[in-house]
Amino acid sequence: MCEVEGDYNGLECNQKIPVPTLNRKCMKCKEGAAVLIIRVNDAFCRACFKESFSIYTDCSSAQFQLNLNVLFVYSSCSMLSQVQEGLSREAPKKLRFMPGIIYIDDGGACGRSAEERQRSNALLKSIFTETGFPYFIVSLEQVFSLPTSVLVPGTSDPDPSNLSYKQAVDQYVKEKQTLTEENVASAVAQLSIGDSVYSHKHKLALERLFSSLKTLTAKEDMLQTLRQHLILHIARENGYSKVMMGDSCSRLAVRLLSNIALGRGAALASDTGFSDPRYGDVVIVRPMRDYSSKEIAFYSRMFNVPSVFISGLDTKTHDKASIQRLTESFVTNLQSDFPSTVSTIYRTSEKLHTVMPPQSQSAEPASKCLLCLCTLDTKEDCTSEYEFCVSA
Repeated sequence: MCEVEGDYNGLECNQKIPVPTLNRKCMKCKEGAAVLIIRVNDAFCRACFKESFSIYTDCSSAQFQLNLNVLFVYSSCSMLSQVQEGLSREAPKKLRFMPGIIYIDDGGACGRSAEERQRSNALLKSIFTETGFPYFIVSLEQVFSLPTSVLVPGTSDPDPSNLSYKQAVDQYVKEKQTLTEENVASAVAQLSIGDSVYSHKHKLALERLFSSLKTLTAKEDMLQTLRQHLILHIARENGYSKVMMGDSCSRLAVRLLSNIALGRGAALASDTGFSDPRYGDVVIVRPMRDYSSKEIAFYSRMFNVPSVFISGLDTKTHDKASIQRLTESFVTNLQSDFPSTVSTIYRTSEKLHTVMPPQSQSAEPASKCLLCLCTLDTKEDCTSEYEFCVSA
């Protein structure tokens, strides 16, 4: 990708990537021998790379108050390792929030067998247990057991017969019997048993839903929507006001371009920014957004971070299988020749802001999309019972 006034760290668009040389010194401490080169030509020793790879700056801001309950979604063990290190007593800059872990088992949508799901869940359970943090291993099928009011867009003055999603969750929490400390562990353990978490009816419903989607593009978009609703429900049910996602800079760059192709241009600021406050009481943050997938992979390998490989919808698919997969292939191939590609796309996403429609004091707040909960960008004369944004 080219930029008219971009310097690309001194590289021209037609200039080849400089070949790294051996026996280089660390660019930060100027003393240790470099063990890896990241970005364009940045050489780091082991100690300096570990020091620079930290989510403390983002997670120590005013958004993360003392004893705040934070739920982070498991997508990479590197973020889990960072949280553990930041909360340890030996950490020079200690994090002070109270973390929880959630993993969404989407094997029913991705075609994994019950044995594969149980095996991966058992491995993840052992990793989560060692951290000492409360954790939730939730199957995607449980999305069909959420309150039916999740299908009703929120309004400023909701009808009592059609409760908003937030009100339904609050009512659900009040009606649910409070678990004591003794049976919390057993309840969490039950969540990791694949067949006992969801009913056969919900399993068939999930299979019918994804079989009705004819393209991989639609399936990936639907999977992301269902995962988001389930994560938000678990967060609200257990009192978490912040949700940490493990999206890397590379993944956000791919998402930005693919969302434009999918017609989600109006929601780019929420989908790729550091903070996503669209859900009101639960704010989504992305503290790993400053690091590329290459840096995360190096960190996991160099410091022996345990990891579990879990196949997804796009595993072993060709480059043109979906819009998301094609965008990923395009960005990855371009990044190999022009190392500033991902960072340029990412810097563009940081400049985006959500533009709210003008409203008078007597007017009701703008309606939200039924699926993604972003402000509707459809025509006002829509007479449908349920309203969707253009991309949905």
